[in-house]
Amino acid sequence: MKLISWNVNGIRAVAGKEFMNQFARFDADIFCIQETKAQDDQVKEVLSKLDGYHFHCNSAEKKGYSGVCTISRKAPTSVTLDMGIAEHDNEGRVIATEFDDFYLVNVYVPNSGEGLKRLEYRAQWDEDFSVYLAKLRDKKNVIVTGDFNVAHQPIDLARPKENYNKTSGYTQTEIDGMAKILSKGFTDSFRYLYPDKVQYSFWSVRFGARAKNLGWRIDYFLVDNRLQEKIGDAFILDQEQGSDHCPVGLVLK
Repeated sequence: MKLISWNVNGIRAVAGKEFMNQFARFDADIFCIQETKAQDDQVKEVLSKLDGYHFHCNSAEKKGYSGVCTISRKAPTSVTLDMGIAEHDNEGRVIATEFDDFYLVNVYVPNSGEGLKRLEYRAQWDEDFSVYLAKLRDKKNVIVTGDFNVAHQPIDLARPKENYNKTSGYTQTEIDGMAKILSKGFTDSFRYLYPDKVQYSFWSVRFGARAKNLGWRIDYFLVDNRLQEKIGDAFILDQEQGSDHCPVGLVLK
């Protein structure tokens, strides 16, 4: 089974580029999108060209903001939106689809923002999300994918010293939040298979960062520890264009 995850930075914008060709080429069984920046009906209109797939969306109340969508060949047995926590559940950041062997959680974790103005909220979000995942994991194995907006280790960004505790995505608070999520029983699939590999999934649109490969690895597939032996491959498609992120993938044996 092949799973792909991609923060597309606007589904309507990317659909006008090469997205449909890329989607067909990736040939994924499950395809998760973050930052659709569209309402459910707009997402469905864009995806209506896809035959033979089921898609489920969660959009933010605020138009043109956030949003996640999970596309699958097989229909999920259940679909749950959000975490059930009022202060978090208006931004369209979480969708859980249940399949025979696991829950797949598609997430777009809040960014701490310019000047780290949302860092305190982000810390609470990470805490609540880790509890949500733990409860879900009590029922069935869980796989979590999406844009986590954090580089977990120094190897996961090009300039760790310059960014540590100064830049959103690499503060100790966010690093600790990611560690807490992993501690609930999850394996970072890419780092599990490739402990020393330097590869990124996001580049700032400023300063020619992508051309210089001054990037960050902030998009993940976290696999339930109970499924660790099923991890066949984990990969980052850093040559794919269309967004400031690139797709990441997981192959389950």
